[in-house]
Formats: sequence, structure tokens, C-alpha cells
Amino acid sequence: MSGHARAIVAAVITVSTRGARGERTDESGPAMREALEAAGITVVAQELVPDDVPRVSAAILAAIDRGADLVLTSGGTGLSPNDVTPEATRAVLDREIPGIAEALRARALVATAHGMLSRGVAGARGRTLIVNLPGSPRAVRESLEVLLPVVPHAVELLAGESGESGHRRT
Repeated sequence: MSGHARAIVAAVITVSTRGARGERTDESGPAMREALEAAGITVVAQELVPDDVPRVSAAILAAIDRGADLVLTSGGTGLSPNDVTPEATRAVLDREIPGIAEALRARALVATAHGMLSRGVAGARGRTLIVNLPGSPRAVRESLEVLLPVVPHAVELLAGESGESGHRRT
């Protein structure tokens, strides 16, 4: 890999109470995994958890403990009372990275005005990048088209590396 010596390791978390109860098939988790692996990113964990702040936060922390450089969640970012993924994510972040969430919402707006209703957040805990994606497989794929090009540079910077391979000063 030119420019990026180290492999990126990711974890995928689908947030869905109905999915966790076996009442709905998880299509977003496999869509995230497929897109990540197609981009050369190793997925070390894939989990399905209910819409519950402590459970979502614990799943994110467990993924970080497994060595994930990138943790992606899908679902639970809307306006319904049980959509708590942003709150669970904020509870574990050291700092937010609002530009990522803004870019994902801007991409969603191309497809539907409802994109502005997404409350997804992005940020970092230590060396790990954490990003909330929407719940539908189509929206996951569209979001990853925007996100994946910046992931190597973001991970490099979070790891404390110079980031010089991501941009050159003139």
C-alpha cells in the first residue's frame, strides 16, 4: 500500500432492537462489512445490539478493546424516542469530529430531504475513529462512499503519525 504502511482494522455495530430480538434481518451490518473489506479494511468484529445507551456504548468500547482503528455503527440515529446511538456514542468520545457527520448528512440530502433528520455523530476515542451511519443498507453504502476516502488519513492522524502521506505542503 503506497503511502499507508499499516493495515486498518474496523468493527461494525448494527443498532436495532428488532434485529437484536431476531425480528428483523440485519442488512446494514453486512453492507458495512462488504464495503470495508472491498476497501482493504479488515473487519475484526460485527455485532448487533438493541437501542440502549449502555449496550451501544459497551459495544463501541469492546470494539476499541479488540484493536479497532475504526468503529462504524448503523441505525438508531433518527428522531424516534428509541434512537439513542448518538447519545451512546457521545458518552464514549474524547472529542467530536463534526465535519464527518456534516459530510454524511450533506450526502444524504442528495438522496432525500429526510437526510437532515439524521442525528449521527462522529468522533475519536484515543486512536479510534467512531462514526454513526444511517440504518438502511443503501444509506450505509452512500455514506461510505463519502467516508472511506478520508479514513486512512484520519486513522494515521489519530495514531499520532505525521499525516504527511495524506497531504503535501507546497
